[in-house]
Amino acid sequence: MTHPPLRVLIVEDEALLAMDIEAIVEDCGHEVVAEASSLTTVRSLVGLAPPDVAFVDIQLAEGSNGLDVAAFIKAHWKETAVIFVTANPKKVPDDFAGAHGIVPKPFSRAGLMAAMRYIEEGLCDPPPSTQPPRSFLSSPMVRQRWEATAD
Repeated sequence: MTHPPLRVLIVEDEALLAMDIEAIVEDCGHEVVAEASSLTTVRSLVGLAPPDVAFVDIQLAEGSNGLDVAAFIKAHWKETAVIFVTANPKKVPDDFAGAHGIVPKPFSRAGLMAAMRYIEEGLCDPPPSTQPPRSFLSSPMVRQRWEATAD
Protein backbone atom coordinates (compact mmCIF):
# COMPACT_ATOMS: atom_id res chain seq x y z
CA MET A 1 0.00 0.00 0.00
CA THR A 2 1.31 3.43 -0.93
CA HIS A 3 1.03 6.23 1.60
CA PRO A 4 1.63 9.94 1.17
CA PRO A 5 5.12 10.96 2.28
CA LEU A 6 5.48 11.46 6.02
CA ARG A 7 6.53 14.91 7.20
CA VAL A 8 9.66 14.52 9.33
CA LEU A 9 11.38 16.80 11.83
CA ILE A 10 15.01 16.01 12.69
CA VAL A 11 16.31 17.21 16.07
CA GLU A 12 20.05 16.48 16.12
CA ASP A 13 22.96 18.73 17.06
CA GLU A 14 25.61 16.87 15.05
CA ALA A 15 25.31 18.38 11.55
CA LEU A 16 26.76 15.41 9.66
CA LEU A 17 24.49 12.97 11.44
CA ALA A 18 21.47 15.20 10.78
CA MET A 19 22.41 15.23 7.08
CA ASP A 20 22.69 11.42 7.06
CA ILE A 21 19.26 11.06 8.69
CA GLU A 22 17.80 13.55 6.22
CA ALA A 23 19.21 11.65 3.23
CA ILE A 24 17.88 8.33 4.55
CA VAL A 25 14.42 9.77 5.28
CA GLU A 26 14.26 11.25 1.77
CA ASP A 27 15.52 7.99 0.22
CA CYS A 28 12.56 6.30 1.97
CA GLY A 29 10.26 8.70 0.10
CA HIS A 30 9.47 11.05 2.96
CA GLU A 31 9.90 14.81 3.41
CA VAL A 32 12.12 16.52 5.97
CA VAL A 33 10.20 19.67 6.92
CA ALA A 34 12.72 21.09 9.40
CA GLU A 35 15.90 20.43 11.33
CA ALA A 36 16.74 21.68 14.79
CA SER A 37 19.74 21.34 17.09
CA SER A 38 18.18 22.39 20.41
CA LEU A 39 14.96 22.95 22.31
CA THR A 40 15.22 26.67 21.48
CA THR A 41 15.26 25.90 17.77
CA VAL A 42 12.29 23.50 18.10
CA ARG A 43 10.35 26.21 19.95
CA SER A 44 10.92 28.57 17.00
CA LEU A 45 9.13 26.06 14.73
CA VAL A 46 5.82 26.21 16.59
CA GLY A 47 4.02 27.74 13.57
CA LEU A 48 5.07 24.79 11.42
CA ALA A 49 2.36 22.39 10.33
CA PRO A 50 2.63 19.33 12.59
CA PRO A 51 5.24 16.83 11.46
CA ASP A 52 4.17 13.19 11.39
CA VAL A 53 7.47 11.98 12.87
CA ALA A 54 10.24 13.65 14.87
CA PHE A 55 13.63 11.95 15.17
CA VAL A 56 15.07 13.37 18.40
CA ASP A 57 18.55 12.93 19.88
CA ILE A 58 18.80 12.86 23.68
CA GLN A 59 21.79 15.18 24.13
CA LEU A 60 21.35 18.41 22.21
CA ALA A 61 22.98 21.81 21.75
CA GLU A 62 22.67 24.65 24.25
CA GLY A 63 22.50 22.20 27.15
CA SER A 64 19.03 21.06 26.10
CA ASN A 65 17.89 17.46 25.91
CA GLY A 66 15.58 15.29 23.89
CA LEU A 67 13.25 14.53 26.78
CA ASP A 68 12.34 18.23 27.03
CA VAL A 69 12.03 18.41 23.24
CA ALA A 70 9.69 15.38 23.26
CA ALA A 71 7.51 17.03 25.93
CA PHE A 72 7.37 20.25 23.90
CA ILE A 73 6.48 18.37 20.72
CA LYS A 74 3.72 16.42 22.49
CA ALA A 75 2.31 19.65 23.94
CA HIS A 76 2.23 21.43 20.56
CA TRP A 77 1.84 18.65 17.99
CA LYS A 78 -0.07 15.92 19.84
CA GLU A 79 -0.18 13.51 16.88
CA THR A 80 3.55 13.67 16.10
CA ALA A 81 5.34 10.37 16.69
CA VAL A 82 8.59 11.02 18.55
CA ILE A 83 11.42 8.59 17.91
CA PHE A 84 14.54 8.99 20.03
CA VAL A 85 17.80 8.46 18.14
CA THR A 86 20.43 8.00 20.81
CA ALA A 87 23.60 6.25 21.84
CA ASN A 88 22.19 6.28 25.38
CA PRO A 89 18.88 4.35 25.31
CA LYS A 90 19.14 3.86 29.09
CA LYS A 91 18.64 7.64 29.53
CA VAL A 92 15.12 7.23 28.15
CA PRO A 93 12.60 6.56 30.95
CA ASP A 94 10.77 3.21 31.06
CA ASP A 95 7.62 4.88 29.66
CA PHE A 96 9.72 6.32 26.79
CA ALA A 97 8.54 9.82 27.83
CA GLY A 98 5.55 9.36 25.52
CA ALA A 99 7.74 8.57 22.51
CA HIS A 100 6.92 5.82 20.00
CA GLY A 101 10.35 4.26 20.20
CA ILE A 102 14.11 4.40 19.99
CA VAL A 103 16.62 3.96 17.19
CA PRO A 104 19.90 3.20 18.99
CA LYS A 105 23.12 4.79 17.73
CA PRO A 106 25.22 3.88 15.99
CA PHE A 107 22.75 2.84 13.32
CA SER A 108 23.35 1.67 9.79
CA ARG A 109 21.69 3.09 6.71
CA ALA A 110 19.81 -0.21 6.26
CA GLY A 111 18.81 -0.21 9.93
CA LEU A 112 17.35 3.30 9.85
CA MET A 113 15.57 2.56 6.57
CA ALA A 114 14.02 -0.58 8.11
CA ALA A 115 12.95 1.42 11.17
CA MET A 116 11.47 4.12 8.92
CA ARG A 117 9.44 1.56 6.94
CA TYR A 118 8.19 -0.05 10.17
CA ILE A 119 7.22 3.33 11.64
CA GLU A 120 5.46 4.25 8.39
CA GLU A 121 3.42 1.02 8.52
CA GLY A 122 2.53 1.64 12.16
CA LEU A 123 1.43 5.22 11.59
CA CYS A 124 -0.30 4.91 8.21
CA ASP A 125 -1.84 1.45 8.37
CA PRO A 126 -1.61 0.07 11.91
CA PRO A 127 -0.53 -2.35 13.06
CA PRO A 128 2.71 -2.84 11.12
CA SER A 129 2.53 -5.92 8.92
CA THR A 130 6.23 -6.69 9.33
CA GLN A 131 8.19 -7.72 12.39
CA PRO A 132 9.93 -4.86 14.21
CA PRO A 133 13.50 -4.48 12.95
CA ARG A 134 16.38 -4.85 15.39
CA SER A 135 17.14 -1.20 14.70
CA PHE A 136 13.91 -0.04 16.39
CA LEU A 137 12.76 -0.46 19.99
CA SER A 138 9.00 0.15 20.30
CA SER A 139 7.73 1.81 23.44
CA PRO A 140 5.47 -0.31 25.67
CA MET A 141 2.55 2.08 24.91
CA VAL A 142 2.94 1.74 21.15
CA ARG A 143 3.45 -2.04 21.29
CA GLN A 144 0.19 -2.35 23.26
CA ARG A 145 -1.71 -0.06 20.90
CA TRP A 146 -0.48 -1.88 17.78
CA GLU A 147 -1.16 -5.31 19.33
CA ALA A 148 -4.71 -4.21 20.22
CA THR A 149 -5.22 -3.01 16.63
CA ALA A 150 -4.09 -6.42 15.33
CA ASP A 151 -6.81 -8.25 17.30
